[in-house]
Amino acid sequence: MKIAIMQPYLFPYIGYFQLINAVDTFVFYDDVNFIKKGFINRNNLLINNEKQRFTIPCKAVSQNKKINEIEIDRSSNALKKLEESIVVNYKKAPFFDAVMPVLNDFFKEALAYASIAQMAMHSVQLVAGYLELSTQFEISSKRYADTAHLKKADRLIAMSSDAQAKTYINAIGGQELYTKAQFNAQSLELLFLQSNAINYSQFNTKFVPWLSIVDVMMFNDKETILKFLNSYTLV
Repeated sequence: MKIAIMQPYLFPYIGYFQLINAVDTFVFYDDVNFIKKGFINRNNLLINNEKQRFTIPCKAVSQNKKINEIEIDRSSNALKKLEESIVVNYKKAPFFDAVMPVLNDFFKEALAYASIAQMAMHSVQLVAGYLELSTQFEISSKRYADTAHLKKADRLIAMSSDAQAKTYINAIGGQELYTKAQFNAQSLELLFLQSNAINYSQFNTKFVPWLSIVDVMMFNDKETILKFLNSYTLV
C-alpha cells in the first residue's frame, strides 16, 4: 500500500494531484504549522493571459499556529472577487461549462468552513471527485492525532506504519528533508515524485505553466488530465 502526506493546499497545481493519484491513501497534514507565503491559502490563475496570484485572507495568521487553527477572514470579499475573476477570465475556455459547476459547489460552501484547512481540503476533494480518482483521503488531526508529538520524518514514518503502508511517496522537494535510509530502517520504502513538463493550449498565447489545477481543468478534458496525472517519474 502506498501513502502520501501533504499539507492541504487551495486548488493546488497538477503535481499535487499527481501525488494523490500515485498513492492508495492521501493524508491531509492539517495539524502542522501554517506556512506563510505558501500555497495553503493562495495559488495562481491565468488572468489577462498572465500568471496572477489570488489569496484568501485569513485571521491572525501565524507560523506558530496549526493549519487547522487558522480562521478565514469572512469580512473579506476575496472569495466573491475570485469567483468573478474565474468567470470573466475563463468563460471562453473549452471546458468552462463542465468545470464551473464544480467551482460553484466550492463557492456555495466557502463561508461555512471553520478553517482554511477545511476550505483547502474541500477544494482538493471536489477536483478529485470531478476526475473520479479512487484515492482514499484521511486527515492527520483525526486519523493520526496520537502521532502529533513526533517530529518531521519520525511522524511520517509512524503515520505510514499505522496505515500499514509499504511505500511513502513525497513531493520532490522532500529530497532536501528526508533520506531513504531513515525510512528503510523502519521497513518503509521512500520515493520522490518528480513531475514531467506538462504543456497544453490555453488562449493561443505563450503557455504559462504550473498554475492552479483550475487552469488545467478549464483547458483539458478528463482523459487528457488523467494522462497528465501519470506524467511523472518516481526516484
